[in-house]
Amino acid sequence: MLHRNQKFPDVVRRTPPKVPPTERIQSFQEIYADFANATGVDQSSRCAQCGVPFCQSGCPLENAIPDWLRLAAEGRLEEAWRASEATSALPEICGRICPQDRLCEGACTLERAGWETVTIGSVERWLGDMAFEQGWISEIAPVRERAESIGIVGSGPAGLAAADRLRGLGYAVTLYERQDRAGGLLMYGIPGFKLEKPVVQRRIDRLVASGVKIELGVEIGRDVPFDDLRSRHQAVLLATGVYAARRLTLPGCGAEGVVPALDYLTASNRKGMGDSVPEFESGALDARGRRVVVIGGGDTAMDCVRTAVRQGATSVTCLYRRDRANMPGSAREVANAEEEGVIFDWLASPRAVRDAAGRVCSVRAIRTALSDSGPDGRRSIRELADSAYDCETDMVIEALGFEPEDLRSQFHTSDLAVHDDGTVWSAAGTRATTLEGVFVAGDISRGASLVVWAVREGQDAAAEIHAWLGARQQVAA
Repeated sequence: MLHRNQKFPDVVRRTPPKVPPTERIQSFQEIYADFANATGVDQSSRCAQCGVPFCQSGCPLENAIPDWLRLAAEGRLEEAWRASEATSALPEICGRICPQDRLCEGACTLERAGWETVTIGSVERWLGDMAFEQGWISEIAPVRERAESIGIVGSGPAGLAAADRLRGLGYAVTLYERQDRAGGLLMYGIPGFKLEKPVVQRRIDRLVASGVKIELGVEIGRDVPFDDLRSRHQAVLLATGVYAARRLTLPGCGAEGVVPALDYLTASNRKGMGDSVPEFESGALDARGRRVVVIGGGDTAMDCVRTAVRQGATSVTCLYRRDRANMPGSAREVANAEEEGVIFDWLASPRAVRDAAGRVCSVRAIRTALSDSGPDGRRSIRELADSAYDCETDMVIEALGFEPEDLRSQFHTSDLAVHDDGTVWSAAGTRATTLEGVFVAGDISRGASLVVWAVREGQDAAAEIHAWLGARQQVAA
């Protein structure tokens, strides 16, 4: 007889209900619904409860996934939620935006054995949303308050995760955010159809209700000198993220109508939150009625193409120099984009931007082919002779990735060690920088990466700061 948590031979894999493409492109609301409770329990019961849980090792947070799937399958839903939040400060957010097909679900034993993976991300989201609805999530109540305060620069996923854990340990925490809202990439970079903003805001509201201070519109180095920040707090965490856009260096790329992805996505998100956005209202960052070409193949490119569809673009094409199998973006997002009418022009590399009277009118591209895999597993590309062609467009969105800003110049300090690419150096196996009491987490440390990695590093940094302060107290005693 099968255990109630090993029903994969009998229970078919099901994903949550999804809004049909013709309906969902009319709004920026999330396209997936939560599981009904009975379905969530049923889907959790498909877990094979492996002796060696590859799903857990495939998760950057090392979430105890089989444990909370077992509890959910047994109907012990609040316990399942507690197990989920024990290792993740933002589980319902990661459940929405993690590329599970490349992480936990891709590593699932059932997936590898041909039974289809457990819907781990959807269960995680369902439990997290239920926790808020049922009141299982309350204000953070530390066992004891501590005298030390921590300053966190940046309120994106790394900063929020660190603030959650540090406040739980009893520290006074202040988040410094240069934008007018907290949340960083979660608020301004990710479209609402993947992550609705109230889902982020309720996490921020919980931190504030728990005593975390958030200073908005404050840029360290400009509004608060970095040395003053260090003197205010016993420890500082740099969680600024990476926001310098990689730009095209092609002939003609300075033409009007060529825009960076983050500027485009931020304008759309701000507009959706009711802000006045002059660049959007002028049409510069609005795809309505335009033939849009997005250059790039990552998740940011998928966010851009799907946003353009919703804004009413007449056509949306994603130009990518590799093929579908070698695309870095989530396979789920590619499939969603195709359902919504996006055209993918695979094995195509841009060579130039052409303009008419200073405004972009086409992208000159050339066909490519992939070589065999190199030592790093990545396949290089070569251009095919006599294969150039023009892709007509009047808006080009550059989704080429992001790089760190120059923190040493912004903070007016030469003692903060950075790598050649601008990411902040930290000692091997730690989050400690070259400045005493200053730690680092998230993309500014590892380069542009996944939200789940930022959460992991924010939590690790919180634990390390706690240990460092504890060691200082012992020495002082």
